[in-house]
Amino acid sequence: MSLTTLKHFLDREGIKYIVISHSLAYTAQSIATLSHIPGQELAKTVIVRIDGRLAMAVLPASSHVDLAMLKSAAGANSVELASEMDFEDRFPDCETGAMPPFGNLYGMPVFAHESLAKNKEIAFNAGTHRELVQLAWEDFERLAKPRIARLVGERSKQRAA
Repeated sequence: MSLTTLKHFLDREGIKYIVISHSLAYTAQSIATLSHIPGQELAKTVIVRIDGRLAMAVLPASSHVDLAMLKSAAGANSVELASEMDFEDRFPDCETGAMPPFGNLYGMPVFAHESLAKNKEIAFNAGTHRELVQLAWEDFERLAKPRIARLVGERSKQRAA
């Protein structure tokens, strides 16, 4: 989803948002630093396979998904990280790794880490490695309808700190 497409979607839904441009960056932590957004408010989208089907895990920028926790939250038999080859065709108008966390627009479920729901706002890649969109968490939750769950273990938090 290009920034233009994302903006049309948000405008159609009556969502207030801001677009933040930053220098080229590929990692969530680099983006957080460049854009001056706290890591806990910057969300990254991780594509996973849950029982063979693609899904999105949305996490704070500084965290790593705990696949066992996601498996439990999804009530699944298997969960694994998807390779870029698994999903590159699903996001034709996005740069690889810069897809926004609106799985509903791509026919896939969204799981969001519980800490994101405590934030007033959320920011995320807008389809490129140079732009973010920031909006109210409650608007994101209403549009994406994520399943809120604990997806990050204590080791991930310590490693990211």
